[in-house]
Amino acid sequence: MRYFKNTSWVFGEKILRIITALIIGVLVTKYLGPRDFGVLSYAQSFIAIFLAFSTLGLNGILVRELVKKQSDRDVLLGTVFILQTIGSIILITLLIITISLNDNDAFTNKIIIILGSVTFLQSFNVIDLYFQSIVQSKLVVKVNIVGLIISSILKIILLIIEAPLIYFVYVIVIDSAVLVIGFILFYQKKGQSIKKWKFSKVRAKKLLKDSWPLILSGIIVSIYMKVDQVMIKEMMDDESVGQYAAAVRLSEAWYFIPGVICASLFPAIVNAKTKSEELYYDRIQRLYDLMVLLSLSIAIPMTFTSNWLVDFLYGQEFYLTGDVLSLHIWAGVFVFLGVSRGGWILNENLQRYSSLYLGLGMITNVGLNYILIPYTGIMGAAWATLIAQSVSVLFAPILFRPTRLSFYMMIKSLFFVSVIKKLIR
Repeated sequence: MRYFKNTSWVFGEKILRIITALIIGVLVTKYLGPRDFGVLSYAQSFIAIFLAFSTLGLNGILVRELVKKQSDRDVLLGTVFILQTIGSIILITLLIITISLNDNDAFTNKIIIILGSVTFLQSFNVIDLYFQSIVQSKLVVKVNIVGLIISSILKIILLIIEAPLIYFVYVIVIDSAVLVIGFILFYQKKGQSIKKWKFSKVRAKKLLKDSWPLILSGIIVSIYMKVDQVMIKEMMDDESVGQYAAAVRLSEAWYFIPGVICASLFPAIVNAKTKSEELYYDRIQRLYDLMVLLSLSIAIPMTFTSNWLVDFLYGQEFYLTGDVLSLHIWAGVFVFLGVSRGGWILNENLQRYSSLYLGLGMITNVGLNYILIPYTGIMGAAWATLIAQSVSVLFAPILFRPTRLSFYMMIKSLFFVSVIKKLIR
């Protein structure tokens, strides 16, 4: 019951955040217009590519170590905080070097540096991870909800007074500052103090030894997920980034669904394996079938209503967004399947293949963006995302014998084999 309540608070906060982000996000996007929204989206995507250097893949490892030995709390929190702060310095250094080599205008580079500096504040997220380790995410959720309310109010005020783009950038910084203050206050309320944190060189070496594969995976994921908007800016312009990013926001708004469902159903799937392999794989197949049906129930209506929806939400300025959305939304079919396969990968201890899948997807995405964007514009980036997702989720497992079974099972779901069998019976 304790774990259920903890998870319920987290899920509730995520759903509230998604709903609020959709409402306020649509208003902000419409107000900024394609160009300014494109500048902001490009800056965020540019930073995201380097974000793995800031977290250093330590978040999950910190939770694991805290669960194992709470008595080492101050050393673990202090060590990870210092490491991630050093990681933020590395990130800022890489950003400065990179922007000095590109041809961005001074205003865009200013936004990149401001948003990149936020990662220093995010080092305090170790407090969030501490509360996760003691199954008290309720406290963190309260902080997040307060931060969400403050952020939403500030954005509405900026919309009313018709503030320029830079003020929306400052609100992002304020968001992080509010969370840090909230984390520290709740941490102190629990009788703890950040003044007790200690850095251990020995523990730092051990943590980094465990985390380096996750750093590599994080870099691959960041490039895989955000390179399209960066390449659109480099090959086209800010307005094109805005048109594309507006579609991506609506398309990816649904991606929380498979995570919530799989987190709920996965324990039943794991338990099935203790009874029989047949029941185990039957439940996995049913999960894949469910993911396909859910994703199609989103993709098909969005395909036919995308232009109307974009015009209703954003206005005629985003005249290219609807077509991108009608194509990009189909990547969700593979995302839903990929999330549901993640539990099987974990249960079978096949995690080492996940990085290989992502690497193949990243190479496909970058290569296709480079080829297609000059000829087909932002629709080329949408095609690149769709094909890269299919490679990473569906086709890459064929290359490795231990994971080949997942390809056959997903194909059965995509062609409704189980549904057809039931109808024939």
